[in-house]
Amino acid sequence: MSIKTHAKMAGVSPRERIEVPCAFCHGHGTDPFGIMSPFATCQVCGGKGRRTFLQPTAPCAFCGGTGVHPGLRLTCTSCGGVGTVEAPRDAITCHCCGGTGRADSHVGDYHSDSPLACTHCGGKGIISPKQA
Repeated sequence: MSIKTHAKMAGVSPRERIEVPCAFCHGHGTDPFGIMSPFATCQVCGGKGRRTFLQPTAPCAFCGGTGVHPGLRLTCTSCGGVGTVEAPRDAITCHCCGGTGRADSHVGDYHSDSPLACTHCGGKGIISPKQA
């Protein structure tokens, strides 16, 4: 059953799909770090250079939309390397991380250089009002 059919049956308007360039490989479809070879396929987009998401979307707060885990040459754990995340239509800033997408080191102490994603929003920096 398609998304439109499912949404129509549920009485909800369907969410539109959008193609987003892969942030990890910058839309080239090859491994940006050339670890295996300069011609190796990008592990995030499978060599397509883009990924498809349901609207609305937002830049990943944890990696800053780069798709690369901060300080490493690995894919971002929050967005899977795409640099973009699906967002709730009524998204609000995560109150646990203040929208940074990063875990705090101490209670109430927000660090933009934390190597861990916020556990409340999953590193997105935004949440649904139901999660608040």
